[in-house]
Amino acid sequence: MQDQTATSDLPVIPGKRYFTIGEVSLLCAVKPHVLRYWEQEFPQLSPVKRRGNRRYYQRQDVLMIRQIRALLYDQGFTITGARQRLSGAEQKEDKSQSKQLVKQMIAELEDLLKVIKQ
Repeated sequence: MQDQTATSDLPVIPGKRYFTIGEVSLLCAVKPHVLRYWEQEFPQLSPVKRRGNRRYYQRQDVLMIRQIRALLYDQGFTITGARQRLSGAEQKEDKSQSKQLVKQMIAELEDLLKVIKQ
């Protein structure tokens, strides 16, 4: 329940494509220097860098930052623990997507087999 209250205190993410580091700082209640540090620690976090090395975050980056923030500040994870937790979640997602693709392919092949038998 702690996680839900922490994220509900944060402002709603506007429907923009790119956000500056200052905007992300306000949206996630994290200072800009912390965001720059997290970029080094979490490979999942990689904002687009443009002119003058300015960072532009996308919506998925903002969501990832909020997830990192919740793990570190609300759930008490260390940086290493949060990194492992996030990489484990990605692996589970990849596995479930692979399983769905395999099931879909099996269903399509079974349908094709029925057509061939007719």
